[in-house]
Amino acid sequence: MARGFRLVFAASLLLMLLDLCRGSTIGVCYGRNADDLPTPDKVAQLVQLHNIKYVRIYDSNIQVLKAFSSTGVELMIGITNSDLLPFSQFQSNADTWLKNSILPYYPATKITYITVGAEVTESPNNVSALVVPAMNNVLAALRKVGLHKKIKVSSTHSLGVLSRSFPPSAGAFNSSHAFFLRPMLEFLAENQSPFMIDIYPYYAYRDSPSNVSLDYALFESSSEVIDPNTGLLYTNMFDAQIDALYFALMALNFRTIKVMVTETGWPSKGSPKESAATPDYAQTYNTNLIRHVINNTGTPAKPGEELDVYVFSLFNENRKPGLESERNWGLFYPDQTSVYSLDFTGKGAAVMTTESNVTSSNGTTWCIASSKASEKDLQNALDWACGPGNVDCTAIQPSQPCYEPDTTISHASYAFNSYYQQNGATDIACSFGGNGVKVDKNPSYDSCLYLTAGSNKTVASNTTAISSTSSGSTKNEVSTWICICLLVTVLSLLLNIGHAW
Repeated sequence: MARGFRLVFAASLLLMLLDLCRGSTIGVCYGRNADDLPTPDKVAQLVQLHNIKYVRIYDSNIQVLKAFSSTGVELMIGITNSDLLPFSQFQSNADTWLKNSILPYYPATKITYITVGAEVTESPNNVSALVVPAMNNVLAALRKVGLHKKIKVSSTHSLGVLSRSFPPSAGAFNSSHAFFLRPMLEFLAENQSPFMIDIYPYYAYRDSPSNVSLDYALFESSSEVIDPNTGLLYTNMFDAQIDALYFALMALNFRTIKVMVTETGWPSKGSPKESAATPDYAQTYNTNLIRHVINNTGTPAKPGEELDVYVFSLFNENRKPGLESERNWGLFYPDQTSVYSLDFTGKGAAVMTTESNVTSSNGTTWCIASSKASEKDLQNALDWACGPGNVDCTAIQPSQPCYEPDTTISHASYAFNSYYQQNGATDIACSFGGNGVKVDKNPSYDSCLYLTAGSNKTVASNTTAISSTSSGSTKNEVSTWICICLLVTVLSLLLNIGHAW
């Protein structure tokens, strides 16, 4: 009996450690309210090319679920506000949806979250009362097929759910939403699901520039804002808004619920009155955000606390109504070219391009695989480059720096560029039967460094930027080693218990 207890305890501890050691993550929202967007298959390739591991979609589109099959990318899928009524009324509707829209593609397509409704307090229709009943029915459907612990159920909210957000310690939920928020919070606590919030410091600055400094909104502030009630120091608005939510949860005695940011970002273009909507500021915000999250910095009230964040959005969406900025939150244009480049690892200095800096300072260009090329054509060109083309393809082999993401388009891009640089960086050297494309943005990422013309080494500035890490990164490495040691200890305990049996 004692051995059995120890076995259960050790297994539980192992699962807990695996969760604790995961660390914070960065994902991207994939909205599709636009014309001429790439097909889901092309989007899945683009996502893998940029080493994005987490993607949020706003429905359960079958073509999207199929496209992300076997990619390893984790999906957050959604039930729209317009579907809340049938999902809340009858359990059979949730069961049928799960059977027809999810189970045929799971687990090849990794679905980890289902959002039931989106920012319902902002919806012109009064659907708030439908959220929790719909969440319960979706959870019950998952429980019937044994997926209730593998796929978490929650709902997303705007910061409008708070009546106060400053100072952070005074954070409080809007009492007009209490009728549905309290039962929803009870649901989240009971099922260990996160509270999902959409946070936009851009709007706080745009709407009140006299009270909010641009640097504070962009993570660039050198000064600190002090919470008079706690003495906590804040250097950016993002942390302040997250902590306001944590204090609001604590005020209602919900201390175990974790916060997840399901949307945040910065627009690259706006109307004449939206002077802060530029590629430069969008680059600055998202780059600093990613570093802040990946370093597991946490917030002043929750130092080191894991925080998963989704950047909004993958593409500009031209069908969205409202001001010009509403249509320009994308990291990519519909043709898959970058609005500005972004390093999703948070480890290196991203090589950005803006409207005022379209080409690199020294005129350097790179050659990558065309997103319009077929898988077969890319594979044939890749085989040629690594064979008769005499390209050293060691870097795209398993365990090497450019192996991940393990996709044909990613590997082909590295090989194409190597051949291109080694052969004079001419147009002909980037042809590959029409499958190569010249770009003026450095496609290097993490420790995968692309060659430049006339050299077998990357430019020094890239190497320096990627090799230099912040103190947060150093702490990350120490935490990782601690986690590894603890995991090894628990595994040894499990093995010893097994031998004792």
